[in-house]
Parts: sequence; structure tokens; C-alpha cells
Amino acid sequence: MENKSGLTVLHVEDNVSDAELIRMLLEEEWPRCRIERVQTRDDFLRALSGAHFDLILSDFSLPNFDGLSALVLARQRSMGTPFIFISGTIGEDNAVEALRRGATDYVIKDRPARLIPAIHRALEQVAVHEQRRHAEAQLRDQAELLDKARDAIVVSNLEGKISYWNQGAERVYGWTAAEALGRSGRELFGPGAMSDIGADGKALGNDDEWRGEVRLKDKAGKPLIVETRVTVIRDGGGRPRSHLIIGTDVTEQKTMEQQFLQAQRMESIGILAGGIAHDLNNALAPILMGLGLARQRVTDPEIHRLLEVMEKSALHGASLVRQVLAFARGTHGERTVLNASGVIRDVVTLLVETLPRSISIETDVAAHLAPISADSTQLSQVLMNLGVNARDAMPEGGRLLIRALNTVVSASRARGHPGVTPGDFVLVTVVDNGSGMPPEIIERIFDPFFTTKGAGKGTGLGLSTVMGIVKSHDGFMEVQSQPGQGTTFSLYFPAMESKAPEAPVAREAPLPSGRGETILVIDDEPDVREVVQALLESCGYRVLLASDGLEGIALFSQHRPIISAVVTDMIMPAMQGTQVVKELRAIDPEARIVAMSGVLGNKPEMREEPGRFALLQKPMTGSSLLQALDRVLPKK
Repeated sequence: MENKSGLTVLHVEDNVSDAELIRMLLEEEWPRCRIERVQTRDDFLRALSGAHFDLILSDFSLPNFDGLSALVLARQRSMGTPFIFISGTIGEDNAVEALRRGATDYVIKDRPARLIPAIHRALEQVAVHEQRRHAEAQLRDQAELLDKARDAIVVSNLEGKISYWNQGAERVYGWTAAEALGRSGRELFGPGAMSDIGADGKALGNDDEWRGEVRLKDKAGKPLIVETRVTVIRDGGGRPRSHLIIGTDVTEQKTMEQQFLQAQRMESIGILAGGIAHDLNNALAPILMGLGLARQRVTDPEIHRLLEVMEKSALHGASLVRQVLAFARGTHGERTVLNASGVIRDVVTLLVETLPRSISIETDVAAHLAPISADSTQLSQVLMNLGVNARDAMPEGGRLLIRALNTVVSASRARGHPGVTPGDFVLVTVVDNGSGMPPEIIERIFDPFFTTKGAGKGTGLGLSTVMGIVKSHDGFMEVQSQPGQGTTFSLYFPAMESKAPEAPVAREAPLPSGRGETILVIDDEPDVREVVQALLESCGYRVLLASDGLEGIALFSQHRPIISAVVTDMIMPAMQGTQVVKELRAIDPEARIVAMSGVLGNKPEMREEPGRFALLQKPMTGSSLLQALDRVLPKK
């Protein structure tokens, strides 16, 4: 917008009369205009350096200076100031050359009426140029802001060709703007990635916006989950012109959500496992104690062998319950220094009885296997899981080999397994010649809840449990497999320096017996009470039975002088075992108690005290119950 009252003009003119005429014309249009007249090159440069001018007027020919030189000097110092020639001798060729070099206009001196309109046009052009320059500066600022945005911002035409690609898009998708401009989303990501919204926007229907999650891969092939919003941009007439596509990378967020949901599922499993463990243990306890009684009374060798297999199967079921609890709650089993050969021998015995006869089971265990620090139940669970997996991989039969040997893990190999320290290890391998697995399955077999088995045939917890147990033992695990060529699972456990005794062959030990002592049994399960009563009475004890904590406390108060010890369950309705123990101690601080529980806690009242308090893990064998009683009763 021109300033009608404050126009400043630099006038290059040597003729005083011509200068005065122009001054009069200018002041008539702009009363308060300021005009500075110069005649020489030095004065012209001094004026340009000392002040800002809205307009430059110049004669074409001067005695010691010329208008074209003034134009060149002006454009070098002030590109945007309008420059108008006023001359009587400029000629057509010179006028064209002047315009080519950047003059705004020219006016012939004998046509002064053209001067004021020419100045108005020149000032309007400056205003338009200034507005355009300001708008372009705003666009550049906005573009810089868009480039700083974390979101990918893309503009494409209706055919899907990309016309704008900000730096956020470069960060999210991997392609630079130079690589993306002029191409379509289908070219960059493939047709499948754009199928939800359609490269031509047809999926938008009659709406101006589409929103959803798009799964695609970046330039490097990394999978992405992008929350995408597509908006139709319309022209002044309301016709669709282009698409604005804003994408937010939510891959990490979705991964964390999945992990959170998985953690919730694991928490639910823990709650469920805790709820059913008590019932399962109560179901297994009578079986185990009854098998122990039967084995003491059976003389037929074949039946005796079958009873041993049944007892091992029941013990394995009990270990499964404990393992599910350990997996769901993240607990660790009790570690001892042991020789893996004994665990392998016991597991193979159980596998021989449970796997189909079409699968041959072989072992190859080093004669002097180094000891390891491990939980024997968890190690058995690992081998059982791998054995069952091998069975599923060999539906028509095959060969299962369990091998154990001493090995050394080098520093370079340990670096491939975070947290592993190089040194001596015991390597246990489980090898089958079954169907094998392709690489894409191997990548996922240790993921919780991933299973290749049909619905109802697997939970997907087996191999993730195996991996968790091996890592908790400071070891690591590797798998090699190819379709049709079988699978090898390699388990590495750190070797111990101390010598572990070779696991002895189990021998029948005489059961501790009583001498008529009275034992109070408190348990809410009738089957458990019945079998415990039969076991204790067969071993020389007298038994009082209570079906819950309240009844047990009443019987203890009534028969306190003759009760030598109390055997109580810790999870019962009405009154929990911890409260029962507290009430018994209130009646008799010296009461001798055996606490039975499927889930042993870390509370002070749940710690063994020799001669006073013993813990018994449910489900228990008859011998373990008798030994626990023997630990609290006075020595004979």
C-alpha cells in the first residue's frame, strides 16, 4: 500500500527546469513527498547508502553520468525499489534495454501526464510483490514447522502422486522427499499397504475424511503400524483437488499395549492357577498317598512296577501345577547342586511309559558330567515339554535322542546371548527326526501363547516356559530345525566347580512309624482326610479328624493333653490355615504343627522350626507326610 503523504523519491537529473516540473507534479499528487536530486555518480551512491527511497526517477543521459549505470547501481543495492526513466532521448532500443536490465517503466518528457499513473502502477507492483514475498515467507515458516512435526505429513493428488513429503515422513517411512515426490503410495509401500484407503481415495466414499491403522513396511523393510488420517482438500468450487495424509507411527505404542495385555493375561493366568492349584493338589494328594500305601502291601513285581510308574505320573502332574504357578507368578524353584544325568534318567523313564511305542527314546550322557545349580523339578519340566513337543512333531513315529555333555562357551559366542558369561557349561540337547520347522516359525516359537497346534491342543506356554526356566538358571537356549529334517533344542547350563554326587538309584526306605501318638488332621477335603487317616493308622498313629479350622480348634481344645501333633491344610473355607495356626499357638504355644499347602509363602509363620513346625508341599506322598511328622514329634 503506497504512502500518499510520505513518499520519498531519489531524482537523478541535471536540468533544473525539468527537475522543478517533476517536483510540482509529485507534490500535487503526494503533498508531503520528499525529493532528493543528484547529478553525479558519487552523489547517487551516497544517497542510496544514506536513506531508503520509495521511488527512483532518472534521466537517461547526463553530462557526467548515465541512467543505465544508475539502474545497475540501484539494482545492486536495492532490488525492489521502483526505477522509472524520464527522458526525451531514450529511444525505443534503449527503452527495451532498460526494461531488460530491471527498469520498472519509462516516460517521455514531453508526455508528463503519464508520469503519475506510471508511478502508481509501480508502487502497486511493489505492494503486490511485498505481499507475495510475505506470503512466501509465511509458507516457508509453515513448511519449517511441518518439517519439525513428528508426524508424517504427505500431500498427493487424486491419482495418488505425492506432491509434498515433510521431514517427518522421511523419519517415519525412510524415503527422502527427493525419492518420494512424484511417486505413489502403491509404488513406495506396495498395493497391499494402501488397500484400506485406496490410492485414489475411493474408500473415502462420500466423506471428506478417513481414519484408521495402516500396516506397512518402511524403506528398510521394518514393519510399521501407522495411525493414518486422510482428508480431502477441495478447491474454491468445492471439487476434490488433493489428499492430505497425516500418519503417526504407533508401532512402539501398539507393542507396549500388546505387552501390557499379555501381562494382564499372565496375571489372569496367575489368579486362575492359584485358584485351581488347591483343588488339583487335593485331587492328587489321595492318589499319591494311596499309591505309597499300595506299594508297601503289594508283592507282585509287575504290579509294583506299574504302581511306581503311576506314582511318577502323579508326581509329574504335581510338578506341572507348581510349574504353572511359577511361570505365571515369576517365582523361582529351589536350587541345588545336582547332576543332570539323574534328572534325565527319571524323565526318560516317564517318557517311555507315556510316549507312543512308535517313538524310540535314546540317551547319550557323558560319564563324568559336570554338576549344575538347578531346580530338579524345573529341569524335569523342561525335558518333558521338549519330549512332548517331539512327540507332536513325529505323529507317525520316529527317534528321540537326549544327549548331555560338558562343553566350553567362548567369549565370542557368549556375546550373542546377553547376560551369559563365557566358561564351562553343561549342554543338554533334545533331538528328534520329525517334521521340523521353517524359519518364520522358529522366530516365534518362544513367544507366549504362540502355538502351531490346533484349537484346544496347545496353549503356547510350553516353549516360553522352557526358555524362561533356562534363562532363570543363567543359561541360554538355541534351536536348529529345517522342514522335514527334524529339530534340535540345545540347552546350556553353567557348570559348577564343586563335584555333585551322582544321583543315586531310588531305594525303598522304611516309613517312619508311630507309637500310638494322637494326630489331629484338619482338612476340608473328605478324600484327603480318609487317606491320611488310613496312612497314619497303618503306621501306628491314632487320628482325630476335623473338616475345617473351627472344628479343628474345638477338638484341639477338647483333647489337648493327648494330641501330639496337628496336620492342617492352609487353604480352607471359613478360616484360613494361618489363622488356625495362630489360634493353636494361642491355646498351646508349644503345639507341634505340620502345615500342608500347594503354595508355600514367605510369611514368618510359614517357616520351618525343627521339632515344632514343618512345611509340607501338596500334593504329598505318604512318605513325605510321615517324614514331616517325624520332624516335629519328639525323638524316640
